[in-house]
Amino acid sequence: MPLDETETRSTPAPIQSLSVIVPAYNEQEVLPEFYRRLCEVFAGLDMKCEVIFVNDGSTDRTLEIISGLYRCDARVSLVDLSRNFGKEIALAAGLDHADGDAVIVIDADLQDPPELIPELVSHWRAGYDVVYAQRICRDGESIAKKTTAYLFYRLLQKVCRVRVPEDTGDFRLLSRRAVEAMRQLREQHRFMKGLFAWIGFPQKPVPYRRDPRFAGKSKWNYWNLWNFALEGITSFSCGPLKVATYIGLLTAFGAFGYGFYMMIRTLLFGNPVPGYPSLVVIILFLGGVQLLSIGIIGEYLARMFDESKHRPLYLLKNYLSAPGSMHPNMGARRGQTH
Repeated sequence: MPLDETETRSTPAPIQSLSVIVPAYNEQEVLPEFYRRLCEVFAGLDMKCEVIFVNDGSTDRTLEIISGLYRCDARVSLVDLSRNFGKEIALAAGLDHADGDAVIVIDADLQDPPELIPELVSHWRAGYDVVYAQRICRDGESIAKKTTAYLFYRLLQKVCRVRVPEDTGDFRLLSRRAVEAMRQLREQHRFMKGLFAWIGFPQKPVPYRRDPRFAGKSKWNYWNLWNFALEGITSFSCGPLKVATYIGLLTAFGAFGYGFYMMIRTLLFGNPVPGYPSLVVIILFLGGVQLLSIGIIGEYLARMFDESKHRPLYLLKNYLSAPGSMHPNMGARRGQTH
């Protein structure tokens, strides 16, 4: 009996979907150009695309610009946080609202070129769950910033229990199962580069040249970068605590040895002149070591204190799901707190 014509037809493969997460804090100067270049990339992809802008408490016209894009483009969604929670939390909010088969995380400042997205997608289709863009050059940045970034990533390699790829920012693609894994991590102090590495799964680097910032000013000054480095090290390593322990042991042995030396010297030669300068130096040194050790312990205790409160990662002021998004009722399902 011949097969029916409909039975011989192969079932067409479902159209894959892509979600692009863009955290934005006071990015009014770059958003129009970023959106234009991203749309050009979308036009060359054979996927259903959406872009999720996360407004992280901006005080300029960022929210107004994103709202205008939302009204004009059915692929645009807006996640508006109730205040500025920081970029790491904004990324978590974006991941919570992204339901594409593949999810891209990218900054709006155009230092990370959207034109690299098709290459990330191609590696994802080859079977990789995390495809991260690895910087081979950092144009437009000072020598000091390049040097400190280089040293920071190499230090992470030494002290962290998880291998965090060097010279790699947040620009990357995550598969669906990688996104679901990230959603399970609800810690308050978030070092996203470390979390992306911690979840594992097959990962692939894609080298690229990082461009200078298109417009506006970077929100990362050296103080913020210093705190960010502390966050990364304390989130994924107990090394500082061990260092404090080793310094304490070495100091104790040194003090014991010096005391023994002074005792022998006094017995053999006497000590007619009191060693006031030596005493002051020793006291100041021991006090400095103690305060340093207490400070390191305090950093970890402060993180434990914050985690013990079990506060939500962020609060939503508004969520506008794109009319053409993959899950138009997602905002109603998720509610207003996380």
